[in-house]
Formats: sequence, structure tokens, C-alpha cells
Amino acid sequence: MKSPIDVTKREDTVQLSRLIDMEDPRAVLDEVETIVSMLFSRFDFTTLDLVFTDIVRLFNGEYSGYGPCRTQYHDLKHTTDTFLAMARLIHGVMLSGEQLTSEQVTLGLVCALMHDTGYIQKTDEQQGEMTLKSLTDVRRSIAFMDQYKSDHGLSPEVFRHSSVILTCTDLSAKIAEIHFPSPEIALLGKLIGTADLLGQMADRTYLEKLLFLFDEFRNGGVMGYKSELDLLRKTRDFYRMSRQRLAKDLGGVNEHMRSHFKQRWKLDRDLYVEALERHMAYLIHILKNHEKDYRRYLRRGGLVAKLDKG
Repeated sequence: MKSPIDVTKREDTVQLSRLIDMEDPRAVLDEVETIVSMLFSRFDFTTLDLVFTDIVRLFNGEYSGYGPCRTQYHDLKHTTDTFLAMARLIHGVMLSGEQLTSEQVTLGLVCALMHDTGYIQKTDEQQGEMTLKSLTDVRRSIAFMDQYKSDHGLSPEVFRHSSVILTCTDLSAKIAEIHFPSPEIALLGKLIGTADLLGQMADRTYLEKLLFLFDEFRNGGVMGYKSELDLLRKTRDFYRMSRQRLAKDLGGVNEHMRSHFKQRWKLDRDLYVEALERHMAYLIHILKNHEKDYRRYLRRGGLVAKLDKG
């Protein structure tokens, strides 16, 4: 097991993005398996390793019958961000007294890896244009996972409730109205819905990637945003809505992140909340002072330059 870094002498400077190389999918998988090993002395990672490898292949255009990922906001990195956030939340809630079996943990983590597979078009679908609305329909991800389970012989008993868990990643889903077969499946649903939001909004390049999101919306015919700047302005409302959804609809399970960071990294802090608040503070600063040249102030990862070239 990889040992936590020594952060005791520089605790106030530690940020979420500095703990793990999030640009390296393998580093993310290693960290997830480290976290899971902190919960279970023995854990069978066979299924998780298989699915992780196939999801990387899928997004890279190397999975039979499917083309590469065409969306640069909902990309492989967003999936691995959600995957790691899910593992951290599972760790946090179990430290706080919730009970999940190793099979349920596998189920939750595999669902996190599968939650945006609907964005990937089949080879024959790429011959024509599909609307973003159709690609974002969670039923596509559910269908992909159902087919994957059948093709790879994943346990029907372990994975039979994957569809209800994946439904919780749909922002329009009314969590209180979903029929969950057990408290544990309800918990996994709330955890994945939370991980999906936190994973994208705490990403170090979240603000830069919003420009790619606008590009997705424009190309997909999604109405409601007149320009990149309009989307940036409305992101403040999305942030407020997300905080409310986390606290109410998703049961406030994000509050257990602090337990994870305290145990894993010896930090009595919630680095996800801190990242979200930094992003929003910087966004407000840009909108207040630099609306006319906002792109100059979104330079992380060279993403804006990449968008210009694209």
C-alpha cells in the first residue's frame, strides 16, 4: 500500500490537485485500490481492473464497435475524477459507520467508471449526427453497462441494481422518488450522484473546461447559452443549485469526505469543498474585472489554446 505523503509541515498549502497525478489514469486506479485496501484486508480487484482497462480503451477509441470520445468536457479524465471521488466517499462513509460489503463497493466503483459511457458513440452511430441530448441520456450508459455485464459474465447478483444507481447521475432525477431496493443501494446512488458533481467541479481545470462544455452544447444544439461568457455567468447559479442538490437530494453524503482526508492524508479538511470555493471565487473575480478578456485568465493546462486550435 502506498503511504500518504507527509503533509504535516505544509498542511495549509496542500490542494486536491497535488495529491495524485490526475492526468495519469493508472495513478488514479492505484490510489483507488489503496483506499479500498484500507477498508478491506482482502479484496478481489479482478473485476475492477478489467472494467477500468476497458473504460480507458473505450474513451480512447480502442474498444470494438465504438469510436473515440468526441466530447472534451465529458472525457476520460472526468470519468477518472468521478471514480476517485466515489472511492473517497465510500471510504469516508464507511469510516463514519456505514456498512458496505466488498461486492457493494465493487458495484459502486464500476458504476462510477460506467456512468458516462453513453457519450461514446457506436461505430455505426458516428455515420450521422446525434444530439447531445440523446448522448447524455443516462439510459445509454445503462444500456452499455447491461451489455458489458452480459458480454463479460459479471455477476448478475452483484450488478443487478446498477441501473438504479446510474440513474442518480441524471441531474433531472428526483432522488426522493426513486425506488431503491435497499438502504445500501440508496447510499451508493447518492454517493455516485455526489461523486459526479464533485469530480467535475473540483477539477483543477474546471473553469477552463467550461469552454469545452459550451462547445459541446453549441454543437449538440443545446439551447440556453448565448456564448461562453453567458455560460460562465450562469455557472454561479449551477454552483448554488449543486450545493443544494448535494445537501438535500443527495443526503449530504459529501460531508464524509473530511473523514477520508483525515484518515488517508492526515488532513482534517474537505479538499473538494475548498476546490469548489476557490473556483467560484476566481470565476466571480473574472466576471467582475475581466469580462472582455476572460480567456486570458483561464490558462491552466493549455486547454484554451487547444480549443482555439480545434
